[in-house]
Amino acid sequence: MTAENCIHVVDDDDAVRESLAFLLETAGLAVRTYESPVPFLATLPLQEPACLVTDIRMPEMTGIDLLRRLHEIGQRLPVIVITGHGDVPLAVEAMKLGAADFIEKPFDDEVLLAAIRSALERRGGPSEAERGAAQTRVSSLSKRERQVLDGLVAGLPNKTIAYDLGISPRTVEVYRANLMTKMQATSLSDLVRTALLAEGLAR
Repeated sequence: MTAENCIHVVDDDDAVRESLAFLLETAGLAVRTYESPVPFLATLPLQEPACLVTDIRMPEMTGIDLLRRLHEIGQRLPVIVITGHGDVPLAVEAMKLGAADFIEKPFDDEVLLAAIRSALERRGGPSEAERGAAQTRVSSLSKRERQVLDGLVAGLPNKTIAYDLGISPRTVEVYRANLMTKMQATSLSDLVRTALLAEGLAR
């Protein structure tokens, strides 16, 4: 990451905004913060290389609405969505709308910084080589592994996937661990992104 990269933080929680700004500034990044998507949208179009970090649940406009708006106006920039545990289905929807990544609360500082670095490096979108690698990994899955993957991509919890497939939650956990290995994923968001890449849905 370089000095010209500006990280825009949108979150309605004052404490979260201040904490993220401190973290990013300490990492040597330029930061701008906004209490809602509306003032951020007023700054567009952006001229400098940038990355957006946004909460998904906000009263005035949600992170999903913000992503849709960015898509409508043709403003392409990497977006990282911060989500609560119960918001994973929304986070998956965000990735289908073009978000680069999602991070579940509470998160480690280094996880967020790594996600920002990765998002900035992938600014141009996925390459054909990345899509091909993702398709190869998905094709290596067994039928049951693919069913579990589909459930995870749909944002379903392990218990629901287990019920739908007629297996135990513990068995789903085993399949999920196997998926992480076969798909070379380091997190749920990484797993989802790879699956979306394979389907041509990731932007």
